[in-house]
Amino acid sequence: MLILSAVRWSVGWSPGRARWFSLSCFSDHQKPLTCWVHPVCTGQGQPHKTQTRLQRFYFGRCAEDLFKGIQSSDAGVRCDSLKELASVSTDVTFAQEFISRDGHLLLVKIVEDSNDNVIMTHTLTGFMELMDHGIVSWENLSSVFIKKVPFDFLKLTFLPQIAGFVNAKSTDASIQQVCLDILESMVLSSHSLFLQVKQEITMERLIAHLQVTNQQIQTKAMALLMALLQTAGDSDRKDMFDFLTKKNVRQYIYKNIIHSSGSVQDEMAHYLYVLQSVTLNLQEPRMRTPLDCCSQEQRDILHGLRQAAFETESENSLSHERRRSLCAKEFRKLGFSNNSNPGQDLSRTPPGLLALDTMYYFATRYPDAYSRFVLENSSREDKHECPFARSSIQLTLILCEILRIGEPPSETGSGYHPIFFSQDRLMEELFCVCIQLLNKTWKEMRATQEDFDKVMQVVREQITRTLSSKPTSLELFKNKVNALNYSEILKLRQTERLHQEETLAPPVLELKERLKPELLELIRQQRLNRLCQGTMFRKISSRRRQDKLWYCRLSPNHKMLHYGDVEEDTENPPIETLQEKIPVADIKGLLTGKDCPHMKENKGKQNKSKRCSVTSFSFFVIYGEETKSNQLPLRLQFCLWTDGLSVLLGREMSSESMRSELEILLSMEIKLRLLDLENVPIPDNAPVVPKPPSNFNFCYDFSQTEQ
Repeated sequence: MLILSAVRWSVGWSPGRARWFSLSCFSDHQKPLTCWVHPVCTGQGQPHKTQTRLQRFYFGRCAEDLFKGIQSSDAGVRCDSLKELASVSTDVTFAQEFISRDGHLLLVKIVEDSNDNVIMTHTLTGFMELMDHGIVSWENLSSVFIKKVPFDFLKLTFLPQIAGFVNAKSTDASIQQVCLDILESMVLSSHSLFLQVKQEITMERLIAHLQVTNQQIQTKAMALLMALLQTAGDSDRKDMFDFLTKKNVRQYIYKNIIHSSGSVQDEMAHYLYVLQSVTLNLQEPRMRTPLDCCSQEQRDILHGLRQAAFETESENSLSHERRRSLCAKEFRKLGFSNNSNPGQDLSRTPPGLLALDTMYYFATRYPDAYSRFVLENSSREDKHECPFARSSIQLTLILCEILRIGEPPSETGSGYHPIFFSQDRLMEELFCVCIQLLNKTWKEMRATQEDFDKVMQVVREQITRTLSSKPTSLELFKNKVNALNYSEILKLRQTERLHQEETLAPPVLELKERLKPELLELIRQQRLNRLCQGTMFRKISSRRRQDKLWYCRLSPNHKMLHYGDVEEDTENPPIETLQEKIPVADIKGLLTGKDCPHMKENKGKQNKSKRCSVTSFSFFVIYGEETKSNQLPLRLQFCLWTDGLSVLLGREMSSESMRSELEILLSMEIKLRLLDLENVPIPDNAPVVPKPPSNFNFCYDFSQTEQ
């Protein structure tokens, strides 16, 4: 049994076992009854069916009381009951009980008869909450109610003269929000209701709601607009878009919603995404339609592309064969694969005719850039030319995929592009920027025809990365995408690969620092071992002749450098045959490259290219009162000797070879140590070590036998 009072309730599972519980939810309906019933039933071991009966009994009593309250002759009781109704209608059990008493029809009557703003707000809110449960179909409502909502409420604005609703601005805003919400649900519920709402609500009225400063009103108006656009047929949708374009709604959204002082909320972001998706999908028919070789209009556009790129003599004076040969040659320069019948290149869908539209837009909107692109590539070698037509077709396809043209808008999507609302023809303008970017990237990569797919992948990445930064204007997009050149893409790929391998995680970087001393010592030993093996040098005489050779190697105890003259065919002479020696302890310094004295003396006597090639691999050993000059033919040998001598002198190794080898060794060591952690995320920070317990009296005594 269930006994209800204003503050307490009782549940009894059997006679004599009733238990009283404090009940705040009866007087405060913001807390659902399940918050109280479920723990009690669970604690008493009662099944789910018992919980459902308790909830139905409670909400049945509540629905009956509110049903009577909203019919009360006392205005205060009626207003309080409607306010309470708006709060508890979110519960589906209460909604079922209230609707079973035809409470929703009573609310319809109140809407039709009442003129009080406060009562109207609570009534509409409660009604909307009840209808959201889907228990009653919108089509069952009277047409009088449908006409009543838009006529009396949706024409309200925040101007001083508010007809019929002058109590408070906040109340008026609440009424507008609920009314817009109701109409959106009607439009989405059935086509017949869509036609009725469309007849009652004009596009001017919706645009007026978008121009208010209240973000909630803007959001609800945008929601209704999107519902109308998505539900309309192709013809109606086109008419609606034409009207929105005529009224410059896009520019208003760009200036007053996207660039407003407040941030765009998630719900508004979703509707902006839907508007973007529905608008871009207007180009889907062109994208799905292949070029018709029998269409004279389409053939004229193709020849217009050719004539805009090449200044040709009057074709009328040429013979048929001569004119045909000239057209084929120019279409080949334009980058068409089938130069005798270029329409075949546009038979693939997607992108179909949309590729022809974008090419023609570029040629007519930016004729200088178009001519420069075509003529620049037609003058290159065949293997290095960037084919305009082929590139344009593939680029159009890439833009269709990035902008998701042809895909219905997602119910949860919110990824709109602010740049969309800054341009009337986003697809075409993006193409004009990106086709020039493609030509620039082609030259940076020094690409050939075999690299076409690779270039297109890089261009796709450039566009995707730039759009992900949410540029707000075409000029900003152009600057960002051009700054993201091929070398930057390679750097970003490398960084992302390292992040993916978690080699840049703070714990991994710390591990690298701990491994460095051990690996540096390994490189030092390798350098000293290489010096012990020795190397053959060119001997520089006073006349700068380099026809003689001498060999130098480090003694096994690392205390002497032995050297001596050798013949060219000598290989690894024994250390005993090298009569000259330099004590390592007497070496005072090591000079490299241009700092070597013999290079300074030679300055100006050699041309720059030769001097740089010699200087790059020269080092100079200073010991006692003597000096020794050495020139090595290979960079690796130079790095080995300068590193080895630096180790002998107690200095840090600084060669490029050392840095490269250290990075390779670190990478290999890290990968080996992280093998057991594959697919295990590494946290940036170490977990916090908990404080020790206050005592250790929780140990278990295993000596006693468990009972």
